[in-house]
Amino acid sequence: MNTMRFLFLLAGTAFLVFPAACSRPPREAAAAGEVDYYTCTMHPSVHLHDPDDTCPICGMALVPVMKAGAPASPADGPATADTSRPRTFTLPPDRLQMIGVTYATVELRPLRRTIRAAGVVAATTTGHWDYVARVGGYVHELNVTAPGDRVTKGQVLMDLYSPDLVATENECLDLLRMRADAVRARNPATAESAERLLAGARARLRQWNVSDAQIDAVEQSGVATEYLPLESPVDGVVEAVVVHQGRRVSPGDHLVDLVDLSHLWVWADFYEDELPVLQPGRPVTITSSALPRLSIAGKIAAVDPFLDRTKRTARVRIDVANADGRLRPAAYVDVALGLDEGEGLTVPRDAVLPTGERNLVFIDHGGGRLEPRFVELGGAFGEVYRVTGGLRAGERVVNSANFLID
Repeated sequence: MNTMRFLFLLAGTAFLVFPAACSRPPREAAAAGEVDYYTCTMHPSVHLHDPDDTCPICGMALVPVMKAGAPASPADGPATADTSRPRTFTLPPDRLQMIGVTYATVELRPLRRTIRAAGVVAATTTGHWDYVARVGGYVHELNVTAPGDRVTKGQVLMDLYSPDLVATENECLDLLRMRADAVRARNPATAESAERLLAGARARLRQWNVSDAQIDAVEQSGVATEYLPLESPVDGVVEAVVVHQGRRVSPGDHLVDLVDLSHLWVWADFYEDELPVLQPGRPVTITSSALPRLSIAGKIAAVDPFLDRTKRTARVRIDVANADGRLRPAAYVDVALGLDEGEGLTVPRDAVLPTGERNLVFIDHGGGRLEPRFVELGGAFGEVYRVTGGLRAGERVVNSANFLID
């Protein structure tokens, strides 16, 4: 019963309040020759000449449109078809109070803002190594077994048994003996030919991932090595192991993937209107919801000149040091770019009424007198806009209910 009584009371209150709030105060009679026609504020295409008519589309009361040069009636408000030249109008102070109008002051203040974007961690191209076989053979002994194994530069990843390798090393030993015999016999032509063939055999071994130190060891020992040790070219971790012990491999076959995680990239998507402030070298901060204490400094390395056609964003590459290994490839992170642009004239965001092509504010001149004015903005900084034209410091603007005033 109490609930029903409350609902009836609420309905009665709404019936009393809303007609008062939405009704239009009586207009002062306009001079006979000053009104061009009457129109609807919601449907400007309506042009009627009887002030007592209502809009045939929505039923709203009509407002007068004054002729060029005719003074606007204070009670009629900004009812003019020429929106490119807004005029000062007056609203009763009690009505402004009833619709909840508040005011703010245009002022100079520091312009600081933070641009945020989502990013994805990725390994650098120079830190990623796809180890492939350069000579045919068989995997003899595999020293890395699974992704995540840590390796150091120079560590032996696996041994390959290769008949071609053994044959080429024996060819090098034979050419060394031929060169030595030609030198002893003082036969320079044969020595020169042996030297030239030896250089070709050594180059072939280098192409098979045999180092100069390994070649020198074979030449000094005089014995061909049976197995070719494949060493890691970087410090990092194993990303994938493709082969197994005993498997036959051919030149070009994939063996092991290695990644150096000490330096990583973060690819972040920024909107196209944010791109003008994204310059290489700007510092950013990397955080992650998965690691609450994570806060890593990075720098913008490059801005992709091509936009995503659907998202209207551009990818930005950020260089990040990761010596402690807290970041992992493919992880999602948050990117924050702090901007400090000095001091500038500002107006609250709620005070600006976008019209589609321009931005409008209402200047308060006291006593209910309001002046619509178009302003030029230079971007948002938190809860305020930077003002680049149309306002002066110290002017008071409507900060709420400006849509109702409009």
